[in-house]
Amino acid sequence: MRMISRRSMLTALAAAPAASMAQTRKPNFVFLFADDMGWGDVGFNGRKEWSTPNLDKLGREGTIFDRWYTACPLCAPSRAALMTGKYNIHNGVRNNSMDLPATEVTVAEALKAQGYRTALFGKWHKGRMADGGFLHPLDQGFDETFGYLDALHAWEHFPKKLWRGREEQPVKGYSCDLLADEAVRFIGENRNNPFLLYVPFIEPHFLIEAPEEDVARFKGKFSEKDPSKPFNANYAAMITRLDRAIGRIVAAIDQAGLGRDTVIVFTSDNGATFEKGNEGASNFHDSNRPFRGQKRSLEEGGIREPGIVRWTGHVPAGKRSTVPMHNIDILPTFVAAAGSKPDPAWKVDGANMLDVWLGRSNGPERTLFWDFRIEGVDMAAAMRGDHKLLVVGGHRSLYNVRTDPGERRTLGPEMPDLFKQLDGELKAWLATEVKR
Repeated sequence: MRMISRRSMLTALAAAPAASMAQTRKPNFVFLFADDMGWGDVGFNGRKEWSTPNLDKLGREGTIFDRWYTACPLCAPSRAALMTGKYNIHNGVRNNSMDLPATEVTVAEALKAQGYRTALFGKWHKGRMADGGFLHPLDQGFDETFGYLDALHAWEHFPKKLWRGREEQPVKGYSCDLLADEAVRFIGENRNNPFLLYVPFIEPHFLIEAPEEDVARFKGKFSEKDPSKPFNANYAAMITRLDRAIGRIVAAIDQAGLGRDTVIVFTSDNGATFEKGNEGASNFHDSNRPFRGQKRSLEEGGIREPGIVRWTGHVPAGKRSTVPMHNIDILPTFVAAAGSKPDPAWKVDGANMLDVWLGRSNGPERTLFWDFRIEGVDMAAAMRGDHKLLVVGGHRSLYNVRTDPGERRTLGPEMPDLFKQLDGELKAWLATEVKR
């Protein structure tokens, strides 16, 4: 019955009138997703040790969001929240071994019901369903897929095989180049129809490896634990190669004359990691600077990501915004830009932030939430405006992340009313968890 209800909801959405943009072309959506990239890894956030000219240009042509947040500092839950517009305690994906329930409606399904062609080229973080099965992205709204289905292989930057649809095929080349090739092709083939193009890259997630011609530019520039294994040079090369691939995709949009018809969003799934597989590269480069924390933590370094929105002629160019954005906002905002709205039955947690993107509003007054209570970690957080309550193992600290981005100076004793409010809201939110 739940599956029937889900189909009827999508049918109803397809039949709904497009209220705000009915008389104009529906915009395309291109979502560019880095993997384990720190807030400080890009030029537009101050990186000087290497350049990201294409991302910097994208930022100049659009709006840079200084406070763009992921839903969870871990791969699969981050992607599940992005796809559904729902917090992980509501969409059923709490860790990397869990897959999206079949009953969840994805942004691809929502837009496909509005006549969009949909494609995913990159990392679909495979988990496991209760019966041992697996839902392919083709089962959840995507018309075309190419890339990594098994997360155990989604750190191979020189893959030997990738999945095209449901068939695995041999490939040769560097991962972000292969994905950019597919994206450029897809844009050219669908230039006359509205499309959703989701490109979840695997850079700079480990393995820490890049094409030798790119690594050569950075060899000797950084100290290395072992000069024969220049991981710090490789990390810089990975990001610059990713920047070049993103530049190709954006150029394909512009060369097709689709700049004014395409919303381009860039961000990362979570902050940079200091795990063993990273080989110390993010640590050496202080990738999450100026924030404390990393992947698998709810400090700003784990959840605040680089963020850009470009929609030529619509989103203000050359602007930096401090309005908090959250990846759960993507589904309702994309659907709104397409001229519709999510079905209430989907129980989407995110907000329609289109007016914020268009520079017309500072967004709703709201409290945002996070939890990361797996893998031996016990963390939760609630944020309202500039203030964030961070709970670590039961210890609660209140910070102003605008004036104290390093989360060093707790304000609980000075602001007891706000401390109590956020504490109560967080406890009430955690009590809404949907058990699987």
